[in-house]
Amino acid sequence: MTMQAADRDIATPNYTGPERRRAGVFGLRFCDIDANEAARHMLTVRRGEAEGAGLFVTPNIQHIALARRDAELQRAMQAAQIVTADGFPVYRYARWRGIALPGRVTGREVIERMFADPAALAGHRCFFVVDSDDTATALTRWMADTAPQAACATRVPPFGFERDAAYCTAMADEMRRFGATLVFLCIGAPKSEIFAHRYRALLPPCWLLCVGQSFRLLLGTTTPPPAILVGLNLEWLWRIVLEPRRMLRRYGPSALGFVLAAVNDLRRR
Repeated sequence: MTMQAADRDIATPNYTGPERRRAGVFGLRFCDIDANEAARHMLTVRRGEAEGAGLFVTPNIQHIALARRDAELQRAMQAAQIVTADGFPVYRYARWRGIALPGRVTGREVIERMFADPAALAGHRCFFVVDSDDTATALTRWMADTAPQAACATRVPPFGFERDAAYCTAMADEMRRFGATLVFLCIGAPKSEIFAHRYRALLPPCWLLCVGQSFRLLLGTTTPPPAILVGLNLEWLWRIVLEPRRMLRRYGPSALGFVLAAVNDLRRR
C-alpha cells in the first residue's frame, strides 16, 4: 500500500493498516500502533517521488511544551505521517481523554525493532545526522557489523545549523544524492522536526525519523537506565542522575509547559 492510499484510508472505519489514527489531543492525531508496527511499516513501505518524505515523530512533554509557543514545531508534528506518544505523561493524558492507544512508543523502541533483523534492512540507504564525530564514527562501525547489507552515511552539523538555510539546503541535497530511504535525525527537538518539515520538498522520498539520542543508547555511549526504572516509566529520573544540571534545566520548564498545554487543550475541547 502506498502512503497516498494509506492517507486516504485513515478516515475509513474498517481501515486496519499502520496509519490508523485516533481523535487528537494537543492538536495532534496519534497513530494507534505499537513499536513493532511502526518499525515494520517504515522498513517495508517505500516512499515514492509523488509522496515525498514521510515524517515519524514521538512527542514527549518537551515537544508539547515547546510547541505551545513554537508554531512551526506544532505544524511539523501535525504534518507528520506517524505520530506516537513517547512521554508517559503524554500517553496517560491521551488515555485519560479517551484515546485507546496501545501504549507508549519511544524512538528507542522503534529503532531497536528496525535493527533487530538485519535482513529487513537489506537495500535500504541509511543517512544519520548526529551530534559529534565520535558518534558518527561509532555508528559507521556499528552499521558495518549490524546491517552490512544497508548503505550508511553520516553528517555532523555545526551548532546552530538550523538557522543557516544554505547549510540545511546543502544537507538536504546530500541526502538526495545519497538516495536515502531512511534518515535518522539524532539531534534533538525541535531541530530535527523543524528541519524535516521545512526542507521536506528538497529531500528524497524517504522516512525521516526524529529519534533524539536513541542511537547513543544502542551504541553504548550513553548508560541505559536500569530495567526497573524503565518499567516504572522513570527514565527521566535516570537522565537527571546522569546529567543533573542540564536535565533539570530542561525538565522544569517542560513540565510546566506541558501542564499549561494540557489546560489549553481542555479549554479548546
